Amino acid sequence: MTKRNNIHFYYHNCEEIVNKLEPLFELVNKHDFNIVDNHEDANVIISIGGDGVFLEAVRKTGFRQDAIYAGFTLGNLSSLYCDFSLENFNDLLETISREGMKVRKFPVIKVQVNGLRPFYCLNELTIRSTIVKTIVLDVFIDERHFETFRGDGMVIATPTGSTAYNKSNKGAIIDPLIPSYQVSEISSMNNNNYRTLGSSFVLDKSRKLTLKEIEDGNDHPIISFDNEAFPIRKIDKIEITMDDTVVKTVRLKNNSYWDRVKRMFL
Repeated sequence: MTKRNNIHFYYHNCEEIVNKLEPLFELVNKHDFNIVDNHEDANVIISIGGDGVFLEAVRKTGFRQDAIYAGFTLGNLSSLYCDFSLENFNDLLETISREGMKVRKFPVIKVQVNGLRPFYCLNELTIRSTIVKTIVLDVFIDERHFETFRGDGMVIATPTGSTAYNKSNKGAIIDPLIPSYQVSEISSMNNNNYRTLGSSFVLDKSRKLTLKEIEDGNDHPIISFDNEAFPIRKIDKIEITMDDTVVKTVRLKNNSYWDRVKRMFL
């Protein structure tokens, strides 16, 4: 087993956060871990902040398959991805130094826009209108036309992302042990010209979802990958699939995915 003793901290560099982290850095050094500046030299990547910072950390470090991710919160923020705080940081160090450490694997979606290089999303992909006008999308499942959507946009969510924007659009919460992704509408129009399913639907990992934009006076929608938005000048086709890429996080005893869902919402 490879010893995991090189830690990279990802956080927003401001004086307030740095001051709070000084005792943590001292604790890391006392436990014979190394703090590295370059994430490529790390085998443990720890984000400092809430879920948004965790998503940034995963994206900015390239969805590392040979590293373990862990989330650390400052304060009492409710969080799905961040299991640790100032009070139990020592537990994190003990956990990652233990042989046979169990990890949690979160599936991600792979997105290609116009056939260009792929993006990965841990939470969701969204495509939305940027003007006061609906967008029109032809929806294909495994290359077969399924429906023509007209509305404000669509959310394609991973299982862990199902608790976020997807949930606010009345989508279901999906167990991350089920490798799948969910498609939810944002304010769809249903009339004699356009007819959609009108509810979220879940696709197995093996399926391919394709969205083709129909030019109708709104040719510049905005796409967001997790919490980062990208204005793409012209969108012809978006392909969404799932491969074997996952995000591996520290798995704690008595803190399952559903324990955290309960903590956040109930």
